[in-house]
Amino acid sequence: MNPQIDYEAVFRALPGMVALLTPDLVYADANKDFQRLAGRTREQLVGRYIFDVFPENPNDPAAAGMRETRASMLRVVATGERDTMALIRYDLEDPHRPGRWEEHYWSPVNAPVLGPDGQVVLIVHRVEEITELLRARDSVAAGDRSRVLQAEFYTRSRELQEVNERLRQAHAREREVALALQEAMLPTPSPVGHHQAAVRYQPATRNLNVCGDWYDLADLPGDSIAVAVGDVVGHGLAAACVMGQLRSALSAACRVAQGPARALEALGLYARIVEGAESTTAVTVFIDWGRHTLTYSSAGHPPPALLHPDGTVTFLDQATDPPLGARPVHVSRPQAHSPFTEGATLVLYTDGLIERRHEDIDTGLSRLADSLTHHRNAAPETLADILLTDLLPPGGNTDDIALVVIRL
Repeated sequence: MNPQIDYEAVFRALPGMVALLTPDLVYADANKDFQRLAGRTREQLVGRYIFDVFPENPNDPAAAGMRETRASMLRVVATGERDTMALIRYDLEDPHRPGRWEEHYWSPVNAPVLGPDGQVVLIVHRVEEITELLRARDSVAAGDRSRVLQAEFYTRSRELQEVNERLRQAHAREREVALALQEAMLPTPSPVGHHQAAVRYQPATRNLNVCGDWYDLADLPGDSIAVAVGDVVGHGLAAACVMGQLRSALSAACRVAQGPARALEALGLYARIVEGAESTTAVTVFIDWGRHTLTYSSAGHPPPALLHPDGTVTFLDQATDPPLGARPVHVSRPQAHSPFTEGATLVLYTDGLIERRHEDIDTGLSRLADSLTHHRNAAPETLADILLTDLLPPGGNTDDIALVVIRL
């Protein structure tokens, strides 16, 4: 049996400058090297806001180290992901000689420490000081050339940081536009008679990309409706635009096709002329209220779940075919039927609800079935919220989710 490890002692002995900060950017701890190279004792650090301890040099009009360091740390808190900064210049004030600033160059990395709920509880701030390296370059025989190389090295690093920041801003703007487009194309469905229904679209919380997940409910002739969900491969505006085209096409096809399989066949033919539509998955269920029958067909999509009034769950997985555009030639798609009793609940969803990295899909399906059984008496609106709460991993979903819950 391994001896118990004293991680506090390990942290203090870590080589290199390492500090821990709270999400509010207050020092929680700092190892020996950090204290020594920063010229501050542990007592001068712990419990204090980082930029109160290390204010920016007021004599440097081009100073940007504080702004960039704060932005990097706040990105870590917001995304839960590591952020590597470009080389920065951040001068330090001599704690024994106020007003005297010493030039320093740093290469920082900020990384998250996640709590049980997946939220960031600490920031690991690891810093490599390369001031002496740059000064050593100045001491070689070709002194002038060394200064030029140093300046060029620093300039290129700053340019890289600026380019990365512009890319982040552009990506954030694209996400906002894609989300607005997605929401506009996924309106709240019209009432389905006296039946209760709930829909949800939840974008990924820890990913700058918006995906092409969608849902749709369409009235059919007679006492029937069609319900569908789908997932476009890809991200951002391109995926959102493809999603809009496929959703509209499937909605129209369901209204005229003789069954869900024929509707997906028509969608597959249309997808061949839509760039970016290949490998899209979708599932469609026709609900016949009068005959208490579900007719369904799936194009490579996770199976809908049918929650029976007694709490048992059946997955509608008897009519599954490859995703759209996966076959080089047109082939008829299968469809299957399943009876239902009044009071049952139908749940359609995209893979972001059940899939987790490094986990078999059957585990996710089992987790979904357990949650449905446990909350079988919940109304659709309540059940939709419960499923998102129960099934999403700590820290939030890393993939978009579309969800439809209908009381039959």
